[in-house]
Amino acid sequence: MTSLIFAYMIRSKQARKSHIVKKFRVLIVDDEQRILNFLSSKLKASGYEVITAGNGVAAVEQVQAEEPDLVVLDVLMPKKDGFETLKELRTFSPVPTIILSAKGANADKVKGLSLGADDYIAKPFSPDELVARIEAIRRRLSPSEKRRTYDRLSLGEVTVDFRKRLVVMRGQEIRLTRIEWLLLSELAQNAGKLMLYSDLLTRIWGPEYRDDVQILRTWMSRLRKKIESEPDSPKLIRTIPKTGYMMDVESA
Repeated sequence: MTSLIFAYMIRSKQARKSHIVKKFRVLIVDDEQRILNFLSSKLKASGYEVITAGNGVAAVEQVQAEEPDLVVLDVLMPKKDGFETLKELRTFSPVPTIILSAKGANADKVKGLSLGADDYIAKPFSPDELVARIEAIRRRLSPSEKRRTYDRLSLGEVTVDFRKRLVVMRGQEIRLTRIEWLLLSELAQNAGKLMLYSDLLTRIWGPEYRDDVQILRTWMSRLRKKIESEPDSPKLIRTIPKTGYMMDVESA
């Protein structure tokens, strides 16, 4: 009887664990403690699990140790600034990252996106805006999975395996970031069809980004450099001026 009771207790404990939903974990990186405290309180109140780091070096260690679902990264920090930190993160992790910066210049925004940031918010900003941006990233983590119709496509010298999330060019595996993969997936699954700027922005970044053509151009340039033989004269992904992009149907 004792063994039966013990077995029942174990099964009950396991059942309770199976119903525990893991919270979305956000790492906030900023050298100002008051900002860390303020944003932590706001995100926790919004249902997120929050961890913090006071500089870039600690941020890299936290990503390696804690594996957060998203990073909110300040730019101006001692020891290692946000851009240097992001560059190092991208050598081993595709974790979604939102850059926070008092620098509102377009050049800094482009630099952050080029290094692999998923979004960029200029200070000062509303904490509600930050929560909305995080929610937008959560919604687009795997949007193309539901619409997938192919397991594998050959695009000229590039082969895309959707089941394995693998891209191979001339026998060599090409490493894509999550955003690059989503862009390629949308275009490949709709080969021969014109994809409007607004459609791509809405599907990949969310409806609040439907007019942000600059972020789309930045990521398209990064993708082309990886899968086009001549990125400056692309043959796989055609630009339809002032309208959108199209995957060449002959390539597919």
